[in-house]
Amino acid sequence: MKKIYYSLACCLIGGMLASCGGGAKKSNATEEAAAPTTTAVSYSKSLKAPETDSLNLPIDADGYITIFDGKSLDGWRGYGKDKVPSRWIIEDGCLKFCGTGTGEGQTGEGGDLIFAHKFKNFELELEWKISKGGNSGIFYLAQEVTSKDKDGNEVLEPIYISAPEFQVLDNANHPDAKLGKDNNRQAASLYDMIPAVPQNAKPFGEWNKAKIMVYKGTVVHGQNDENVLEYHLWTKQWTEMLQASKFSEEKWPLAFELLNNCGGENHEGFIGVQDHGDDVWYRNIRVKVLD
Repeated sequence: MKKIYYSLACCLIGGMLASCGGGAKKSNATEEAAAPTTTAVSYSKSLKAPETDSLNLPIDADGYITIFDGKSLDGWRGYGKDKVPSRWIIEDGCLKFCGTGTGEGQTGEGGDLIFAHKFKNFELELEWKISKGGNSGIFYLAQEVTSKDKDGNEVLEPIYISAPEFQVLDNANHPDAKLGKDNNRQAASLYDMIPAVPQNAKPFGEWNKAKIMVYKGTVVHGQNDENVLEYHLWTKQWTEMLQASKFSEEKWPLAFELLNNCGGENHEGFIGVQDHGDDVWYRNIRVKVLD
């Protein structure tokens, strides 16, 4: 896990800068306004690059770091890329993917988006809304994986073969909601493995709250202020779930290998959001480090 350094900003008192360690007490006549507290977070600028760059991000009193504030995409880039693909934009304070209508057939100006810092033990909170018939997803513990094709050329593998996925879906209008098993492809489910219970997603066009906790292998998905599933990485049960899914050793050996050791040697990875070809919006994205 990369170290996250906490730095305390200064306070503004009576129009003059002073140290936050001192200063006048609040009174009815004079208010003390604190500038936002920030933390330095390391990130990588491109595929397989080390996290040698850093940026200061807001951190609140509860320890939540804002990684998307509705104004800037600093620290974000395309999966396997060195910049933000042009179909990911900021619209009315939201992170929006402008749909292509091509499903998983990602175009050159699209592709999945990651916050390019690897988190290990954390709580992720955000809000999402989906277009009618839309599909997307939230990834965590993701790796940027490449392999060789038959000609020996290096190719980028899809993000979802290394990362668990919190499903984002219009349950009422997307056919994937009726596929899989026991509704395990509906909103907030661990995609194709564990259904979200209760299924409390709001209709397309309405905001939903998502919460994902990862702590020493225990993972909890929350949706709209209710915990909807829990599972445990790196266990016999986790391996059995993978074997019963589309990521089984027989069906997809590389995906099985990566997901069975989710997070790699250090059990850490990127947070990402999916280009599945449909309009989708995210906002208020924040992370609390639990290390």
